[in-house]
Amino acid sequence: MSREIIHSDDAPQAIGPYSQAVKIGDSVYLSGQIPLDPETMTLVEGGIEAQTRRVFDNLRAVCQAAGGDLADIAKLSIYLTDLGNFATVNELMAEYFAEPYPARAAIGVAALPKGADVEMEAILSLAG
Repeated sequence: MSREIIHSDDAPQAIGPYSQAVKIGDSVYLSGQIPLDPETMTLVEGGIEAQTRRVFDNLRAVCQAAGGDLADIAKLSIYLTDLGNFATVNELMAEYFAEPYPARAAIGVAALPKGADVEMEAILSLAG
């Protein structure tokens, strides 16, 4: 199977040597998104709620560039610098996703790029 690089101008540019996403067959592997504003490439202000919304919006933009949407995410990994924000992220996720929800992991980490409080990566299935 061939690999197709997925890019969206509505999500932040990669800040290292990686692609926003890679499509292989009906699967799309989305790189981690942090709460960068795609126009300014700066971290959004407003705490964990604003950062989480920006990350979901960034993920949605890459999903759409691949021909899908958030509802097509099969596996979501969430990285948090403070697991005390777990409940807030859950509430916001319920606004962006409907049942059946994707498989998910929430992982506490010491730090994230650019001082972000949250990062998410996903696997998208376009199999229908």
